[in-house]
Amino acid sequence: MKSSAFIYKGILWSIGVFCISFVISCNDEPEEGTPVDEVVTLSFPNYFPEFTYESIPLTQNKIALGKKLFYEGKLSRNNAISCGFCHIQEFAFTHHGHSISHGIDNRMGIRNAPALQNLAFLSRFMWDGVIHELDQQPISPITAHEEMDSNFPQIIQKLNEVEEYQDLFRSAYGDSEINAERILNALGQFMATIISDQSKYDQYLQGQIVLTDSENNGRQIFEQKCSTCHTGALQTDESFRNTGLYFNSELADAGRYRVTLDSADFMKFRVPSLRNIALTSPYMHDGRFLSLEAVLNFYSDGVEDNPRLDPLLRNGEIVGIPLSNQEKQDLISFLNTLTDDNFITDPEYSEF
Repeated sequence: MKSSAFIYKGILWSIGVFCISFVISCNDEPEEGTPVDEVVTLSFPNYFPEFTYESIPLTQNKIALGKKLFYEGKLSRNNAISCGFCHIQEFAFTHHGHSISHGIDNRMGIRNAPALQNLAFLSRFMWDGVIHELDQQPISPITAHEEMDSNFPQIIQKLNEVEEYQDLFRSAYGDSEINAERILNALGQFMATIISDQSKYDQYLQGQIVLTDSENNGRQIFEQKCSTCHTGALQTDESFRNTGLYFNSELADAGRYRVTLDSADFMKFRVPSLRNIALTSPYMHDGRFLSLEAVLNFYSDGVEDNPRLDPLLRNGEIVGIPLSNQEKQDLISFLNTLTDDNFITDPEYSEF
């Protein structure tokens, strides 16, 4: 496993390439005959938060380029691993069935691939929050030894050998230059469009349907016992919390501590969104639980007390979240209403 210092050094090097490319590209004028790139306005419910994504406006050609790059194996050293390899649309863009995601040459990482959805509304990315900008997020998997194990000079060289990419970059940016800043921006623009907002729960919030008794009971239990962290339309407050998971010494992942080196952050991980949660097993940062039942059993009976345990999981002598078997069943019924079937089949997000 690489050290955090090594990873962040690689990220800083990549950002340096990014900045140099940005300066160069800003001085270019659009080539004659360049197609017009239309601005895209995304729609989402009024109970969603405001965009945090700053690389606007979103445009049709940049999004199309980003989508192609998202499924492009040439972004990896061996031309086989794309972003879509670990983020599969039909499973809410997770690596379904893999506790720990694996990348190039079947190398194993240390974390479960998180879902990609509603990213344009977030301000922190990765399980430890090390990335703050959506356009910069791809730097980590692209350069990580256990994921794509590549670098931007290699990627740029490979893409320049494909005439189609020269045309796509010209359509998106006014000329055919391929550079790191443009690659990252196009990927960011595509990921910003990946919005899940058509679940059964969304229909309920919009007054279009009525939940079943079990679903509604689960909703009430959820609001009482879970919604402080899994809050709002995104089902996350983006905080970092120690939930009483035992430290896996084999993976040696200390969560937020890897970023801050503050002992208070040991085993704190970012609160994930619960949208499409029924599709994204296994669960937790290391995929240790294979079912929603197992997750709820953990919170009711398996939380380990420790000095850094989140205060919300300790009430006097009680550690965890008291839940009866019926409450767990109703909670799962409610969590199933967060599945968005349109999202996982939308051709706007698919490779083909």
